[in-house]
Amino acid sequence: MEPTVEIHRLFDLMPASARMMNKIISKPEQAKVIDTSFPLPWNWERLICINFDLWRRLNKSQRDLLLLQTVSWLTAVKWFKPDIYQVIALAGLLGGVVEFLQTDALGVVIAGGLTTLAGFRITAINRSQQLQLNADETAIEVAQRRGYSKVEAAQHLLSAIEAVAKIEGNAALDFTELIRCQNLRAIAGLSSIGVPNGYDN
Repeated sequence: MEPTVEIHRLFDLMPASARMMNKIISKPEQAKVIDTSFPLPWNWERLICINFDLWRRLNKSQRDLLLLQTVSWLTAVKWFKPDIYQVIALAGLLGGVVEFLQTDALGVVIAGGLTTLAGFRITAINRSQQLQLNADETAIEVAQRRGYSKVEAAQHLLSAIEAVAKIEGNAALDFTELIRCQNLRAIAGLSSIGVPNGYDN
């Protein structure tokens, strides 16, 4: 497998909206098949690192779904969106500035604490298992626009998760992966037991 050719193919596979911020690079020294850093608010560009020596051990459909899931997760991480925690963080930040200008130390501490608590909650949401489940389902939706059926896409992503664990030498799937696999089995019609709506860790 020629990494440059595969990178171009994967880039074309991505949704158009994700191509601006996501960049695929070859990283043969990494132990993981595909890896990416948790996207922080000041990082506009999101790097997807692939060890192509390991990547080639997956079939094309598994590679497609794994890439789409990674892109869907990176795209789903939102630091700046209009919801209650972002509003609280902004209010705390602005309040802190006002209190600082008024030299009110207690007000600065309270505003800073409010901003910090809201920031922790935003981070927890962005790192949640629910976000991974949502990314799986988004990847399946994108795959349907690329010619896969919903059932096929779910099966390929399920098998990709299990195959990656074997390639990387993991004795067992972690808890999040087990939850994701159960949800994918339900989507693929392989199990009648899914994950409850709104599931979160």
